[in-house]
Amino acid sequence: MYIKLRKYKLELKNTFRISHTSRNFQPTLIVELSDGKFTGYGEAAATSYYGVTVEGMAKKIKALEKLIFEHLHKTPEELWEITAPFLKDNSFAQCALDIAVHDLHGKRNGLPLYQMWGLSLEDIPLSNYTIGIDSPEKMVQKMKEFPWPLYKIKLGTEHDVELVKELRKHSDAIFRVDANAAWTAAQAIDNSVLLKDLDVEFIEQPLPVKDEEGMAEVYKKSVLPVIADESCVTEADVEKCAPVFHGINIKLTKCGGLTPARRMIARGRELGLKIMVGCMTESTVGISAIGHLLPLLDYVDMDGAMLIKNDIADGVKIYDQKTHFPDRNGTGALLLK
Repeated sequence: MYIKLRKYKLELKNTFRISHTSRNFQPTLIVELSDGKFTGYGEAAATSYYGVTVEGMAKKIKALEKLIFEHLHKTPEELWEITAPFLKDNSFAQCALDIAVHDLHGKRNGLPLYQMWGLSLEDIPLSNYTIGIDSPEKMVQKMKEFPWPLYKIKLGTEHDVELVKELRKHSDAIFRVDANAAWTAAQAIDNSVLLKDLDVEFIEQPLPVKDEEGMAEVYKKSVLPVIADESCVTEADVEKCAPVFHGINIKLTKCGGLTPARRMIARGRELGLKIMVGCMTESTVGISAIGHLLPLLDYVDMDGAMLIKNDIADGVKIYDQKTHFPDRNGTGALLLK
């Protein structure tokens, strides 16, 4: 048995800019977990926005090595509960470990995860492709370089609607917009009318998390559905989001992995919410884990590996406007470097 904690620096194809940050490189942690016969892989990307570093995640997991090995024969859900008290302050580390345990568990049982969960790939949503904030010319260029039927457009500028108008001139694709908490309630309501006329499907996280009163107003008056992202981080947030959002976007790194994500999906369904799972800028290791949730989702944003130059893994891949699953068990991820 062993745990290897591998640190990588992923290089983006283009500078990725959203309302509160921009970057050209993405540090990420790969957890390689072996029981001596099978090996599982998990991933979590670091983020300064949440104060998460690769070194911090690795330190947290390394400290639990003995505990993990003592309980490695248990299910991923059982192991998640055992390690949760020690990782409650670092959901990213918990996510990387949980994905690796799920991958290992699937390989031990000789099945891909979606089959272990009793799911089928017959009807699954296609991932959007994200266009980060840039000049109108460069955003149009990014779309032309990557023709796709479904784009997520990052907003949060002083001329958001004009940006979407310009992009719409060059594409008939479905547009989704993500303000990353950059708007006021009045802006969100007004923008929803204009964006609907531009055939935008929904608005993701229009307001800052703390503006609960404003979000209630947007929910009542927006002519487009609103999807929670930054407002929906943990399992407890699903209940809070239900009265003021039409759907939730779950991030595995933020909630702590596949184990809590599946519970959030189930609870969201009970509350009548649309369900989306999103990604960070990450390699195919993390994206492959998301892929197995597809049969449970209405929408998905799993383009992280499509945005980087130096993918470090093979696994679930998106091309030819389809999601392709490898003939491998567990998540299907295979580390190449």
